[in-house]
Amino acid sequence: MMLRSIAAAAVIAVVLTGCSRQANESAKVKATDQRKLAPDFTLKDENGATLRLADYRGKVVLLNFWATWCGPCQIEIPWFMSFENQYKNRDFAVLGVSMDDDGWKSVKPFIEKKKLNYRVAIGTEEISTLYGGLDSLPTTFILDRQGRIAATHVGLVSKSEYQDDIVKLLNAKEGISVQKNASIDSGIRGVSLLHAPGRAN
Repeated sequence: MMLRSIAAAAVIAVVLTGCSRQANESAKVKATDQRKLAPDFTLKDENGATLRLADYRGKVVLLNFWATWCGPCQIEIPWFMSFENQYKNRDFAVLGVSMDDDGWKSVKPFIEKKKLNYRVAIGTEEISTLYGGLDSLPTTFILDRQGRIAATHVGLVSKSEYQDDIVKLLNAKEGISVQKNASIDSGIRGVSLLHAPGRAN
């Protein structure tokens, strides 16, 4: 009986934090001189259109790595839909990168059922490596208008934490000109994942 209780508690802990052993880690928005450029990538979204992260320079971006089977991910998605509606007119965007092994087979029905209002693409091992391995889902990066990682959240955190990060970056007046098609810093690799092996296209 006790073993069953322990097992049940463990399951609940995973559902409420993240879908692996490393979860529920978050950080405050970093000072501008401590931010690193987010690795660029090129994917196809749910409509077959090209999604290139560098094209979002000039916007604050919530970049969410998730999966349809991840309970905490499903808790966060309605929040992200709300943020997209609330802040899209202030140069803000949500981008979802699914890490489902069977790709669009699982993701497209999920998008239709949940009526997601932001762009979604399918990730690969290559993109996972670029972003530190993604040992836990959800993992979410908040990018500033220059495409730099301003905050990282691993596992389930509160809606208010995300919102505080977003508002702080939207209100920031850094006085730095933004070029949406600027070249990626030579110290950070980008990768084109349009035809990456091991993922459904």
